[in-house]
Amino acid sequence: MMRQYELVDLVKRYNPRCDEALLDKAYVYGMMKHAPQKRASGDPYFSHPLEVAAILTEMRMDDATIAVALLHDTIEDTDATKEEISRMFGAEIAELVDSLTKLKKLDFVSKKTEQAENFRRLLLAVAADIRVLLVKLADRLHNMRTLHHMREDKRLRIAEETMEIYAPLAGRMGMQNIREELEDLSFRNLQPDAYASIVTRLALLREENKNLIPAIEQALTEKLGSDGIPARVKGREKKPYSIFTKVQRKGLSFEQLSDIFGFRIVVPTLHDCYHALGLVHTTWSMVPGRFKDYISTPKQNDYRSIHTTVVGPGRQRVELQIRTEEMHRFAEYGIAAHALYKDGDKISGGRNIVDLSKESGAYSWLRETIERLNDPSLNPEEFLENTKLELFQDQVFCFTPKGRIIALPRGATPIDFAYAVHTDVGNTCVGAKINGRIRPVMTELANGDEVEIVRSDAQVPPAAWEQIAVTGRARAAIRRATRDAVRKQFGGLGRQILERAFERAGRTFLDADLAAAVHRLGHNSSTEVLTAVGRGEIASEAVLRAVHPELFDARGQPATPRPATGDGWFDAGSTSGVMKFRVPDGGSDDRTSIPIRGLSGDLPVRFAPNGGAVPGDRIVGILTPGEGITIYPIQSPALKAFDEEPSRWLDVRWDIDPTTPARFPARITINSLNEPGSLAQIAQVIAENDGNIDNIKMIPKAADFHEILIDLEVWDLKHLTRIINQLRAKPIIASATRVNG
Repeated sequence: MMRQYELVDLVKRYNPRCDEALLDKAYVYGMMKHAPQKRASGDPYFSHPLEVAAILTEMRMDDATIAVALLHDTIEDTDATKEEISRMFGAEIAELVDSLTKLKKLDFVSKKTEQAENFRRLLLAVAADIRVLLVKLADRLHNMRTLHHMREDKRLRIAEETMEIYAPLAGRMGMQNIREELEDLSFRNLQPDAYASIVTRLALLREENKNLIPAIEQALTEKLGSDGIPARVKGREKKPYSIFTKVQRKGLSFEQLSDIFGFRIVVPTLHDCYHALGLVHTTWSMVPGRFKDYISTPKQNDYRSIHTTVVGPGRQRVELQIRTEEMHRFAEYGIAAHALYKDGDKISGGRNIVDLSKESGAYSWLRETIERLNDPSLNPEEFLENTKLELFQDQVFCFTPKGRIIALPRGATPIDFAYAVHTDVGNTCVGAKINGRIRPVMTELANGDEVEIVRSDAQVPPAAWEQIAVTGRARAAIRRATRDAVRKQFGGLGRQILERAFERAGRTFLDADLAAAVHRLGHNSSTEVLTAVGRGEIASEAVLRAVHPELFDARGQPATPRPATGDGWFDAGSTSGVMKFRVPDGGSDDRTSIPIRGLSGDLPVRFAPNGGAVPGDRIVGILTPGEGITIYPIQSPALKAFDEEPSRWLDVRWDIDPTTPARFPARITINSLNEPGSLAQIAQVIAENDGNIDNIKMIPKAADFHEILIDLEVWDLKHLTRIINQLRAKPIIASATRVNG
């Protein structure tokens, strides 16, 4: 186990003026508290906090963070309290230890709702102080290194949690070394056979090419040195999990991989990076399509480097990464590389740490993700799904026509691009030009594409776009815009219902009167009330009673009888709260009303297109955003298509005024003998029974029979049944049935 002075020496290597007293006190306190405890391996428990602290010294963390590492398990596993730690080490360290204690209890392999809530709590803790994440990742890394001492079920749970959450989160923060090690350790436990197979193949390949890496290192060093570039060249082997994912993703064999061996060229200055690139490309042939300049266009997590692949010495394909020392440090430690020390006041015995939220672009993704937590339309499971999607995605870089760079996850479409530019651009997007050519909005974008969004102010993003979009930002914005559009439609419907109801009561509907009564109706705004009326959740009479109580007696009944309307229009304000529909007589009316045929108003209403509905049917309304309400008979097979969308179902019923009769659409199918006069006999039955043929279609089925589809207009279900029964009585008709479309 590491001794006290050894830990202090590790810190002094990068911070000679560290607060030894703070580190010594934290070491002694942690060791005393954990003294009786053992790990599953049999080692003293305090060896774990020590190793976590050692990992953080590699990241050159401040004294407070090292102290927190030594203390991070004391509140959870010993009799230590937050108050005691605050008294001995200060409020800052106590707060960090307490945050880590709470995160210890989070389970990311639980059922989705709990998993999503736990992930939310993790991100909120990290956003409050990024050092929480750095200590948590170091803690997880050491636990993964010693995972083989745990029982199998616990190993698998921890490995799955690490692969799903902590490894990609480390990658998002630019901490590539930690991400790769976490992935490999998880891969070893989750898929031991695949891991062993790749490790065996790598060992054979390493033996076959044991002289290749030193030879290429030497050739590159000498070539760059001869041109005055003092470069540090280091060969590396691709990690087993990285090989596994590439083989799976691209469907390649192990032998087809060209970048199992890669080399990092670290040079002093930015100028040297491009000087080295030019020298490499003029000495060895570049492999087309394998060049990426992440210096001019850094990744979203601030990663910067030049990537290229050349056919190098010995005709071997060689992947090269060219970067400065500063870029290399960030590539290794990501956001932790910004934890530099500034001259100034001391905090918790260490020198001030740079505000990572201001200095690091890697932090911007975290900030945006936290902002999405406040979106009320995004439930926890959707938030987790969208965030995981972005965590695991690599990136592509696209350009606006003005040259602005937009970084997006791989697989992103122009829809994602539009919302990345601005929410208003996404909401008004109707098309896209990619590299000057009009392309579908679901086209997958590639690195370097120039994207121009075609816009229209009349556009509302279709709900289906949510399934096409890749980014959580786009999905949340589409969901919000769709919800707002539906609310607007229901609000328009609600306004028309209330205007009609107030007119029948001899009053004029005024927004100011409604605003004064919203709280009596249990809502916060007039918009909410109008939407609720449009949805049928509030009866128009309830609103009238809240706005004009003088029209009702003590029992809540109308003080004076209402005049009969006899207008043949829909009314959605029954006292039961169930939406009722009054049907039209086919005449005209220039008042603001809601006709069943839906030719005016914000929310059109129409009958099922393949069979209609008639009074006497039990009916249901189906809402289609942007199109209106369709009325179906309850027995219609077409309703199966909406079984998974209960929010679109509206409870409706007939409200027929016998003084204003009207016809309704229905469809029947008839199998009739194919002989002269058969169609005339059918038409005669319908005419004699006061039915009206709206459309007719004949389909030859055999030499002797025709199938005839007839769209009728009838008064009600009894009228339709009488016509069908009389048709069946005709000798020329084999069958006559109603079509429920």
